[in-house]
Amino acid sequence: MARAVGRTTPTSDTPSERQRLDKWLWHARLVKARTSAAALVSSGHVRVNGVRETSPGHGVKTGDVLTVALDRRVRVLKVTGFAERRGDATSVLGLYDDLDGGGRS
Repeated sequence: MARAVGRTTPTSDTPSERQRLDKWLWHARLVKARTSAAALVSSGHVRVNGVRETSPGHGVKTGDVLTVALDRRVRVLKVTGFAERRGDATSVLGLYDDLDGGGRS
């Protein structure tokens, strides 16, 4: 028990500054399943701030720009927020700004 004294762990009560990339993509409704989001990242179809990311667990933060290659389309999104749960299509309005001028899916 003494080892855990100096360590802090995030709780659900405090807002997180980062979220897993695969989880964020799923919450933002860019993919239908979280496993699909992880596969998308692992296959190299996602860039974070211009750098290709292949780790689904990579932490994204507010202000990051994601470039996502989806279905013969490239989406450029700026992360503006996080969600605790995946909601309906209207719940993603505060999660990102669409920088490529295209509509939300």
